[in-house]
Amino acid sequence: MLQCLCTMCMMGDMAAEKGSNQSVEKAVALLEAFRDGQAHRVGEVAKATGIGQSTASRLLATLETAGFIERDPETGLYALGTELLTLAGVAVNRNPVHRAGRMVAQSLAAKLGLGVNLGVRHGAELVYVAHFEGSRSPKSHTLLGERVPLHATSIGKAVLSGLDRADRDTVLARGLPSYTDRTHADRAKLDRELAVVARRGYATEVEEFVLGRASVAAPIVDRTGSTIAAISISGPLTAIDLSTRERELAQTAVETADRISTALGFHGPGY
Repeated sequence: MLQCLCTMCMMGDMAAEKGSNQSVEKAVALLEAFRDGQAHRVGEVAKATGIGQSTASRLLATLETAGFIERDPETGLYALGTELLTLAGVAVNRNPVHRAGRMVAQSLAAKLGLGVNLGVRHGAELVYVAHFEGSRSPKSHTLLGERVPLHATSIGKAVLSGLDRADRDTVLARGLPSYTDRTHADRAKLDRELAVVARRGYATEVEEFVLGRASVAAPIVDRTGSTIAAISISGPLTAIDLSTRERELAQTAVETADRISTALGFHGPGY
């Protein structure tokens, strides 16, 4: 009898844990539904996530209490809450690439008048951990926290160039989607370009991800020499003018990346 009771208790605990896990997964799915930056009604969120409307309403209310979601009392629309800003600030400030490169990137943006970005690899994407605007490259929004593809951006290709073949195959396994008619969606062509990037130490991109914009980037390595991030200089085509400034901007990007790598503990091969 005692053994049966213990078994029943264990099964009850497992069921409770499974239920808790499912609730957490659903809550995460609800938060992800706001990735588009828009405010939504309960029904819209429920439809986007496949979660029942009553369950979605209950979870949104819980997230609202925690400050992760905010509800406009007049429109009834839900949006991401300010508590997420606090957590995001903590996360970015503890990132070693952000700490090592933030001031350097900010100064560079002011000097060049162009955008300067720091990004770290996260799986098959790159996440911006710092973004500074120059006077000639203004934006109405920040890129901080934004995810971009590795194959269609200079900052992503700079990271890809430092990966070995097996790691690169894993990263690119889900394909090479096109974002413009200039995106390198052919693997063989991309590999040839990455070989050039690895040889010369920097990557370029012209309207491969966003029309009207171009960039140049260089890889950042950690103390072991592993490529973990990159820095890019970007802006409108007319402002960055890669046709005449590529060598100048590339040298700046490489020197800045080397400076950040040194701050991360890298002192050269075989040091």
